[in-house]
Amino acid sequence: MLYAMARKTANDDPLAPVTLAVGQEELLLDRAVREVVVAARAADADTDVRELTSDQLQPGTLAELTSPSLFAERKVVVVRNAQDLSADTIKDVTAYLGAPAEEITLVLLHAGQAKGKKLLDAARKAGAREVACPKMTKPADRLAFVRQEFRATGRSATPEACQALVDAIGSDLRELASAVSQLVADVEGTVDEAVVGRYYTGRAEASSFTVADRAVEGRAAEALEALRWSLATGVAPVMITSALAQGVRAIGKLSSARGGRPADLARELGMPPWKIDRVRQQMRGWTPDGVAVALQAVAEADAGVKGGGDDPGYALEKAVVAVARAARSRGRG
Repeated sequence: MLYAMARKTANDDPLAPVTLAVGQEELLLDRAVREVVVAARAADADTDVRELTSDQLQPGTLAELTSPSLFAERKVVVVRNAQDLSADTIKDVTAYLGAPAEEITLVLLHAGQAKGKKLLDAARKAGAREVACPKMTKPADRLAFVRQEFRATGRSATPEACQALVDAIGSDLRELASAVSQLVADVEGTVDEAVVGRYYTGRAEASSFTVADRAVEGRAAEALEALRWSLATGVAPVMITSALAQGVRAIGKLSSARGGRPADLARELGMPPWKIDRVRQQMRGWTPDGVAVALQAVAEADAGVKGGGDDPGYALEKAVVAVARAARSRGRG
């Protein structure tokens, strides 16, 4: 999986007649467009770039934009939210895919869902260059993204530094990419965890993952303090319930796994070896019943923050306390 730039099909020429960028990760969609524009302007500095939303591309509009020019100028035509095109416009685009114009690069940005699937299938059948831009919902994906960002700059960062950056910044890829750029510009040599801590201490302490770590360790007071700080600094409640769920699930997965070296368990459970060591330390007070109780509490909080309750903050506090108590269930057993 490629993260600094979204992963691509075998046709890797950004000047291919048609590029299909599929997914909902805005940063990667924008990078897919930028790559095409940069390549086009490298070939012709006077390239005309036209960006249209789905409602701006009406029947006949594409024919006008791609008609031959007296000056034979190169064009890049970008269509955003292509899945929302009208049926008549999709007919126009599908017809164009069968005979694309010379010196024109058409870029279709499509969410990749069921809506507009006819256009998606037609573009693929026509051999469009495809760039996948999936939404990165898993922490492991964001961690891989950060690593790739450092590699793309020719710089190195320790695994702990990459994890600390993800913990501090959260799920926003633009902010993660910006943070990597800042660190690379300001710091010489390998970026380590201490450097990330100096730059992002306040955010790291207020992150959703810090809340989860303190809770699964049974440190209720510290978890509640981190929770209140997180909410005060704008961390989305749903990110906190997600982090809590991931923390409790990791406890459950590791406690039910057979013993072995961190590297072996990492392969079996899909976790990096350093996380195996961290979860081993966190799981000491847990029981299977405690894991079940904690997951139920987190599920209730998740429903609460997604509209099922009147006070997301209170729902989160209840979940944090429940998880912290579950973390000490072995001692009470």
